[in-house]
Amino acid sequence: MSEQLSENLAAFGHDPWWIVVIKVLLVFVVLVLLTLFNIWWERRVVARMQHRVGPNMHGPFGLLQSLADGVKLALKEDVTPTKADRVVFVVAPVIATVPAFVAFSVIPFGPVVDLFGQHTPLQLTDLPVAVLFVMAISSIGIYGIVLGGWASGSTYSLLGGLRSSAQMISYEVSMGLALVAVLVYSGSLSTSEIVAGQQDWWYGALLLPSFVIYCVSMVGETNRAPFDLPEAEGELVGGFHTEYSSLKFALFFLAEYINMATVSALATTIFLGGWHAPFWIDRAWSGAETGYWPLLWFFGKVLFFIWIFIWLRGSLPRLRYDQFMALGWKRLLPCSLVWIVVVAVLRMAGIQGDFDPRWPTFAIGVCLSAVVIGAALRTPLKQAGAFLTEASAPTGDGPGTAFPTPAMPAGGAVRGAARPLTFGPGGGAEVLPGARQPATRQEAS
Repeated sequence: MSEQLSENLAAFGHDPWWIVVIKVLLVFVVLVLLTLFNIWWERRVVARMQHRVGPNMHGPFGLLQSLADGVKLALKEDVTPTKADRVVFVVAPVIATVPAFVAFSVIPFGPVVDLFGQHTPLQLTDLPVAVLFVMAISSIGIYGIVLGGWASGSTYSLLGGLRSSAQMISYEVSMGLALVAVLVYSGSLSTSEIVAGQQDWWYGALLLPSFVIYCVSMVGETNRAPFDLPEAEGELVGGFHTEYSSLKFALFFLAEYINMATVSALATTIFLGGWHAPFWIDRAWSGAETGYWPLLWFFGKVLFFIWIFIWLRGSLPRLRYDQFMALGWKRLLPCSLVWIVVVAVLRMAGIQGDFDPRWPTFAIGVCLSAVVIGAALRTPLKQAGAFLTEASAPTGDGPGTAFPTPAMPAGGAVRGAARPLTFGPGGGAEVLPGARQPATRQEAS
């Protein structure tokens, strides 16, 4: 495997400077256009889920609506709060956005192709520790959010920044441990080598618990619903970017959507075979993984993950903060540790015992995935059961009551205007003659 790794890495570092510049520009343009498309796609899908129309006026099918919104943001007034730290306030959106672009430098989009007469891989570069590079670069984006919340001089922004830092740190642990199992099995940290190792089995099926844990963690890592607690409008107005406007707000907006694409591309690379053709298309069509066709398979898988993000936003309510932290630390983290031990033992047993460990790994992975999914659904199911118990419990404050609810009036429900009150000499309220008596303190509690 070390010889194959050296062969894969040997393909990089020989491109002329103008090919490198073209690759950098292509990555930048593709990410910006993908962001514009994802914003439009999210608005259209959520509108369809909510029986609305969505953007459909600007351009064919409303495709230019995102561009119009970007121009509108650029032309808006740029306001800086009086008590803000101006330097940090301006730099924070840049810190949040730049790492999202840089992380794509080691993502393989396809095999070696002919680009303007030069044979070059469809990847900017690769490293022996490329996966760690992506994790490290993605972690820098946390500083932009935290500094933006602190520099705004607003309590809501500060609380949003603190929430975001705690959230990202918590779920980066589970995300990193989910990748450890893949690294143990593949024996490499190079993204191109990991893709090459999935020619027969995708790691998403072989290491199913890692795939499930990563998918949950990447939603929490990107602050997306139902884990969008740093931006909870009911509690924090807008969270860490409450005080931002114009282009600085647009940079935070851009960073969020590019981070979605980054974690989706990493999931595609690590778990879904990267640019390899899905559904065994390559066995029926020999040219499915040659030339520029792998770009279609790669971006199709990335858009599948983006659709999962959109589907979650349109269907699930926001979690409570303690439930969200408990999911990361008490459920995903222990399951990740147990799974790493299982994968390491089976992998070593397969090497020393000269047998194929894939089927035992797959069988145990399916069982542990059921445990992970059950643990993730434990709190919502428990809440649903408590709600049904309260709904079927008798009213009043007697024994066996699930929740103290006031008893119904003796004469049934009262309709119409409120009963008039008169105030006596002592200041106490008196009910007019013929009116129904007010509820007692115990009934009104």
